[in-house]
Amino acid sequence: MAARLTTDLWVRAYLKRLELANIPGYVTAHGQQSSGAVLVKCARLDGTAQSYERRIDLMTGASAWMLLHDGPEAEVDASIAKQRSFDPDLWVIEIESRDGRTLLDEEGLSD
Repeated sequence: MAARLTTDLWVRAYLKRLELANIPGYVTAHGQQSSGAVLVKCARLDGTAQSYERRIDLMTGASAWMLLHDGPEAEVDASIAKQRSFDPDLWVIEIESRDGRTLLDEEGLSD
């Protein structure tokens, strides 16, 4: 069984991938270092945004990034604020990508 990365290490690696792809990314909420959940917001710079969360398939143990909210950026921000009120250990990463490119579908980011 492979060792799991700490959330902090995963976040740093994701931000580095974004940097290498010239996609601005920022940590807007710092969660629990070792095991906090991560939510990714993609601002499309046109007043709309999307948010994604990683979900685990309980049958297979595999994880995948799922679209949580898509719409006006203010609504996405309100959804994120609501999630943070339930989970103060939640990490929030905000990226800026006009075409909605998040890199979350790349190999290694679902693990």
